[in-house]
Amino acid sequence: MATIELPEHLIERLSVVLEQLQHVLPTPKQATDFSAPAFKWQDHQLIGIPKPKIIDLDDLKGIDRQKEKVLQNTEQFLKGLPANDLLLTGSRGTGKSSIVRALLSKYQDQGLRLIEIERDDLSDLPEIQKLIQDRPEKFIVYCDDLAFNAEDENYRSLKSVLDGSLQSGSSNFIIYATSNRRHLLPEFMHENTPVTRVDVPQYTELHPQEAIEEKISLSDRFGLWLSFYPMDQNLYLEIVETYLAKDGMSLTEQARAEALRWCQSRGQRSGRAAYQFSKHWIGSQLLNTTK
Repeated sequence: MATIELPEHLIERLSVVLEQLQHVLPTPKQATDFSAPAFKWQDHQLIGIPKPKIIDLDDLKGIDRQKEKVLQNTEQFLKGLPANDLLLTGSRGTGKSSIVRALLSKYQDQGLRLIEIERDDLSDLPEIQKLIQDRPEKFIVYCDDLAFNAEDENYRSLKSVLDGSLQSGSSNFIIYATSNRRHLLPEFMHENTPVTRVDVPQYTELHPQEAIEEKISLSDRFGLWLSFYPMDQNLYLEIVETYLAKDGMSLTEQARAEALRWCQSRGQRSGRAAYQFSKHWIGSQLLNTTK
């Protein structure tokens, strides 16, 4: 059979078209490598994270009660006992996300795996369930900074999954989420004001209390709530000292003064601020020794 030779200019043109198509078409799905300890849900795929950031639970100070509750719930889950979906709320930088990520370093050898998912992908939760339902590992599906605006309908997908994610201790799937909002959805002043007028506008909610109940019901689907609070100066400095000690440095008077200025410039005392300062201080001290 005779072969047809295309003109060179046509071949170049086809190459350009194919290259453009590669940027437009979705990435072909690949089989999930379940040997990874953590995953990111992206483009409808579980993308393995072979070397996730290691966080030591002992480095998280001032939240011992919260750690105890999280560890107990996680151990129940790992042992196939009834356990609750978990919502961690409160001030920023107080260890909400760190405590979830630290579970991996403690329980990875017991089969725990972590799946991070963005808020906008929550409608894919049933798809994730289907992918992992026959796996022997135990999966925490983790959503950081979970919150919704007034028009967002994504929360309905989460409500649906939360109702069915726990199946008498036999499920290998549980949801942990963090948020700065206790009820996850915005609340307005008028929602706490009784409706007394008869001549209300045409598009005013006829049963406002039902709308409020729907908002609150989302956080109610989480069986376990834990609150995190701002820390005082002594605890902030204790955390700084812990991080410095891990690199063989001590909290000198100079370091203490700089640490206080650091948190004041950010308007908060938190574990995150302490960690960021420790990186700055350790790096600057090591840099000075190399000059």
